[in-house]
Amino acid sequence: MTFGEALLDAAASRSRLCVGIDPHPALLQQWGLPVNVAGLEEFSRACVEAFGDTVALVKPQVAFYEAFGSAGFAVLERTIAALRAQGALVVADAKRGDIGSTMAAYAAAWLSDDSPLVSDALTVSPYLGYGALEPALTLAERTGRGVFVLAATSNPEGRAVQDCTNVDGTTLSQQIVDFAARDNARHSGVGNIGVVVGATLADTPELKHLRGPVLMPGVGAQGATAQDVSELAQGIEHLVFPNMSRGILLAGPHVADLRKSVAEQAASFPGFPR
Repeated sequence: MTFGEALLDAAASRSRLCVGIDPHPALLQQWGLPVNVAGLEEFSRACVEAFGDTVALVKPQVAFYEAFGSAGFAVLERTIAALRAQGALVVADAKRGDIGSTMAAYAAAWLSDDSPLVSDALTVSPYLGYGALEPALTLAERTGRGVFVLAATSNPEGRAVQDCTNVDGTTLSQQIVDFAARDNARHSGVGNIGVVVGATLADTPELKHLRGPVLMPGVGAQGATAQDVSELAQGIEHLVFPNMSRGILLAGPHVADLRKSVAEQAASFPGFPR
């Protein structure tokens, strides 16, 4: 089973939202938690309890754990393992991107069976060249794990790079989607390579040939709506996973309120199959 197939399988019985775990210092304080490792641990524990058995895809933001050094990474290891034990698929939002042996080491850290940080998928940046991602793409194919490649991101600064065109007028973001589609074509169903496309964008790359999952951030706090997602996802609704973080996490710190928020937000996407 590919990662894409596993994700669709999980989405058949769970919320199709991708819920981010972003333990930002201000959010820890809003939850009444100290901005230290103990607060990070409690925040993560509540998120695991709220999302582990309700959401198909959970996305811890690695940077907020990394900020606490080795102790923060230890909390992240436990969080990833606990989420996966409850049946959620975990995408580590690390946005790794490098070349050669360094990229291979990043791939091993997040996608290798014997790594303490092993996740079901990893976000990667292709802006040293899509081909530089080969170690991660190869390991994902071998292990049945996923890679989400940044294609057309929701941050406004991304447009200056991602909308650049080559001689035939194809945008860089479209080229990235096309490379991912080529790699997914080896599978008869949904492949291991997904892309990140912002729901805030007026124009997005053509996605109908991707045959992989689409992670769509920007819903909620960044201004995109469920209607925006529905319009961008026409024809590939089953592959699109709207990403929400702050819009759900602000409901904390109580687990029951977080679970209620997931259900309410998921209900705002009525046109999407479960």
